Amino acid sequence: MSTATRPLVLVGLMSGTSHDGISAAVVRFVPGARDDRPLPELLAFVQQPYDDAFRARLLSAIATPTHPGDYTRLDFELGERLGAAAVAAIAESGVPRADVDAVASHGHTVWHDAPRATWQFGQPAAIAERTGRPVIADFRTRDVAAGGQGAPLVPIADALLFAGPDWRALQNIGGIGNVTIVPPGGGVEGTRAFDTGPGVGVIDAVVRVLRSDLPYDVDGRLAAAGDAIADVVDAALTHPYFSAPPPKSTGRELFTPAYVADFMARCRAARAGCRDEDIVATAVELTARSIRLSFERFIPEPVADLVVSGGGARNPALVRRLEALLAPRAVRQFDALFFDGDAKEAVAFAFLGWLHLRGFAGNVPACTGARGPRVLGTYTPA
Repeated sequence: MSTATRPLVLVGLMSGTSHDGISAAVVRFVPGARDDRPLPELLAFVQQPYDDAFRARLLSAIATPTHPGDYTRLDFELGERLGAAAVAAIAESGVPRADVDAVASHGHTVWHDAPRATWQFGQPAAIAERTGRPVIADFRTRDVAAGGQGAPLVPIADALLFAGPDWRALQNIGGIGNVTIVPPGGGVEGTRAFDTGPGVGVIDAVVRVLRSDLPYDVDGRLAAAGDAIADVVDAALTHPYFSAPPPKSTGRELFTPAYVADFMARCRAARAGCRDEDIVATAVELTARSIRLSFERFIPEPVADLVVSGGGARNPALVRRLEALLAPRAVRQFDALFFDGDAKEAVAFAFLGWLHLRGFAGNVPACTGARGPRVLGTYTPA
């Protein structure tokens, strides 16, 4: 039975800009009514957090360039960790490893300077050796080579797998926020997407400085106890990125530790007696208002609902601000409509792997700015 007519099982691997850890999803794609729209069945999902030392090494690779040997060792070590996460997810799914058609790995973005260059760690050969399965990786580079931003790449899944009956916006709030606008019924034509700015990256970084025992603002409690400083958010939103028209993408290269330190200093200078909670609330307000600003400037479509996923969707303080700022649009949790929203990006990259195996384009040129549709990823045999 050819890949065009039988279900395919892929593992999607994601290490995002939040630097929390690895997400691994085992997905069975069952042929649907259209060749390019399979029905995804999430068979297993595991998350393997990074220990503090490894997370610090990843962050340092971005903020403080070091010797090439450090980069290459980190590349292979991350590949081993990605492979281990894939093996754990396959074991949980109950699918024999030999029945997994491929592992699709996003890896971890170390540098993104689109449309000139992009670089993801997570050596695919190491994943192939660990899993014994073919690996599809390095998804962003072909789009960048074609003049695109190489991001966002999730829109193809949003357009073909997660559409609704009306215009829908799907907002991922990981380390960086990105939104996809999908027409009624879905489809690539009419779909647009871009990075809205900081997701939880600035929020988490602030919390880790202020509360060394916390990796993030658990249940949004710190933000809920604080009062945002509007003037600081106003000033932050004057950065040229927020006024630049799509297609556009950003990353940790903009929202660096130096950016976070300056943000915190501005909060303290703007308010006498500024509390830690006020700084966290201001970081939440920056994310929420950057998303609203994206709607005001760049989303003229009559969007009926905003579907949120990613770590920010678990922050009640952030979700409440989005509900207030985006009314009367409904703000809905991805979990309530599909499956665990934390698995969404890993499933999306499994889908990009499926598209690669089928020979279908994985980019949406209207979203990335590439010269045309391209099959994404490089293939490493088992």
